Amino acid sequence: MRPFTRFLRTQLSFFKGFISNCSLETARKNQDRLGKLMASIHRGDITYDDFKIGEMEASIITPGDLVSNGIVLYLHGGGYTCGDLAYAKGFATMLSAKCGIRVMCVAYRLAPEHIFPTALDDCLDAYGYLLSHGYAPENIILCGESAGGGLCYSLCLRLKEKGWVVPAGIIAISPWTDMTASSPSYEENKEIDPSMTKERLKYYSDFYLYGKDEKYQKRTHPATNPDSEDDFIKKSNPYVSPAFASLDKMPPCLVFVGGDEVMLGDSILVHEGVLAGGGKSELVVTPNMWHGYVLYGLKENEGDFVKIRKFIKDNVPLQKKLKWMSLDNAAKIYPASRRRDWSNVFRLSATLDEKIDKELMQVALDVTVRRFPSIAVRIKTGFFWYYLEEIPKAPDIMDEKPYPLSRMIFDDIRKCAFRVIVYENRLAVEFFHALTDGNGGMVFLKTLIAEYLYQKYGLKVPNTNGVLDRLEEPSPEELEDSFLKYEGPVKHPRAEETAFKIDGSPEADGFRTNTTFILDAAQVAAEAKKYGVTVTAYFVALLIYTNMHLQRHLVKNPKRHKPLKILIPVNLRKLFPSKSLRNFVLYVTPGIDPRFGDYEFGEICKSIYHQMNLDITPKKMSARIATNVGNEKSMILKLAPLFLKNMVMKLVFNAVGEKKSTFTLSNLGVVNVPPEMAEHITRMDFLLSVQSRAPYNSAIITYGDKMYLNIIRNIKESVLERELYQTFKELGLKVVAESNTRTNRERRK
Repeated sequence: MRPFTRFLRTQLSFFKGFISNCSLETARKNQDRLGKLMASIHRGDITYDDFKIGEMEASIITPGDLVSNGIVLYLHGGGYTCGDLAYAKGFATMLSAKCGIRVMCVAYRLAPEHIFPTALDDCLDAYGYLLSHGYAPENIILCGESAGGGLCYSLCLRLKEKGWVVPAGIIAISPWTDMTASSPSYEENKEIDPSMTKERLKYYSDFYLYGKDEKYQKRTHPATNPDSEDDFIKKSNPYVSPAFASLDKMPPCLVFVGGDEVMLGDSILVHEGVLAGGGKSELVVTPNMWHGYVLYGLKENEGDFVKIRKFIKDNVPLQKKLKWMSLDNAAKIYPASRRRDWSNVFRLSATLDEKIDKELMQVALDVTVRRFPSIAVRIKTGFFWYYLEEIPKAPDIMDEKPYPLSRMIFDDIRKCAFRVIVYENRLAVEFFHALTDGNGGMVFLKTLIAEYLYQKYGLKVPNTNGVLDRLEEPSPEELEDSFLKYEGPVKHPRAEETAFKIDGSPEADGFRTNTTFILDAAQVAAEAKKYGVTVTAYFVALLIYTNMHLQRHLVKNPKRHKPLKILIPVNLRKLFPSKSLRNFVLYVTPGIDPRFGDYEFGEICKSIYHQMNLDITPKKMSARIATNVGNEKSMILKLAPLFLKNMVMKLVFNAVGEKKSTFTLSNLGVVNVPPEMAEHITRMDFLLSVQSRAPYNSAIITYGDKMYLNIIRNIKESVLERELYQTFKELGLKVVAESNTRTNRERRK
């Protein structure tokens, strides 16, 4: 032992009696002075960024020589009763400077003014703050000494209970993990421990669990005998004494403890508990050392910081490892079928009750993308197939263009295959269809809005109605290709007749005109019920009825009329127990053949309804899945290079893909959100891009008491919208129409 270390130990022993018997006020003052002294040694090497998490003071400390992209969440000690932000900054500063890593320290609320579980709740808020500001769990290390060391383990227990992802590791320095003081070391080291006593620890633990009253001057609690069963039960609570917890699925741990501590057994218990739970833990017992000795930065213990630096380097990656996955079965056609002037993109949007703060929305997006590794991706080109690769960071939020769903060029898709757009009160997300379908996209949008409301108002939206916990690890079910799971035993034939399509004069610059028909949802539901059909069947019939009149007008010779069919995406999650956030949709194309004679609207309704009931069954859909998956399993196709696959898939798409229907109607149905979120959302919209060789597409969404039918086109003529408006009037439906229609003058420009 070096002379200075021996001198320091002597001083601690000399003041042990005073420290063990001083008032709480005196203990707090002394501890805060110690923190300021530790911080002053390295003050020139770092910068502080002080802020608040709610009412809790916090600081992020950044070293001049930053070598790690991770961050340490440091939880200070002090028996849960002592230590303000100034104290916390002391060792946090030393840790940051010596290890080249950012450190966030917090002044969690103290006992006896705030009893258990207040300190733990505050630490959970601190961890949530890091997650909500761009730090992934794999980039966070917990560190704490004494009570703070115990909090590191208690916090991980709480994270596991909530289903959140635990951090990358724990560095515990003399952790206090057993408030019952039941380890043999409390007696064996009673005389040689120069700084801590069992009695002082009871003083702190009683404050933490029971609070303050007059009888604490005698260090007893009126309701508690030191040896009572009640007291033992309270103090052996795993969130109070994690040594009593099941420590399975804990992150890697590095534990330092002095060989002369009365609390030596606390460190041994959690170390052995983590190992017993199948985890990794290294215990460093330094002979002749006392409680929290690492904080003193002694020269002879510099090897401890070498271990800490190595632990951080081994457990916090210098660069995020990006996940990748193959495209799902439905997605494979989308990259192959793209054209120079067309890409298959859809849009979901929400209009909020006030103008969106774009900077806060960017923060919310940074957090949300980590929850969706199958959506926050880019398309990469392999030798045999395209695949998805997770993006390293969220894309920048874009401004709105004069029209929605502008072409997403493939160079952009290679960087990020979705885009987020803000205009005034409106938030829109546009997805390349290879990522997800409308149902998965809606979950992403809802979760993004929930995170924005949290960032702006501190509003915690419940994880219901499709809002995911932004801090929860994605489940394997969310990422699966459910087509492969629900393939049927036989294949379904694909032969269908070519359908009627509207034609027109293309907009020279690719402009998209979107017309929104806003209807009363209750009236539409009542009308559908009157005909004995679903709302989707009613609207399919309505569109077919409208196109029937258009075809009569545009094609004078009845012998040249073609079938009228609407392509309807079917959400297979309603037929099969899938939780996938990827594409899990197939299509049916109900319709009529006007060559058979005239159809009344009611007759069309019944026909469409029965066709849909016959086609949309688990057996029929599994047969369609088998057809798609069977082609993918072909060994010839598997071994063919990507450029040949693209040629074949594009030929198939051109021959079959869009010719068998007039256009698409996708109905996302009624969108429900938690009441806390509903207060801030005034409207939602759903838009499909136009088809590659046909000018129209349509989509429906219902939010609140309104139903929004969006009709998009890329031709100058508004023939469908005009005829559709007349159909609404004929059927007695109240409707309001909105559009971004261009004037002829704008076209000439």
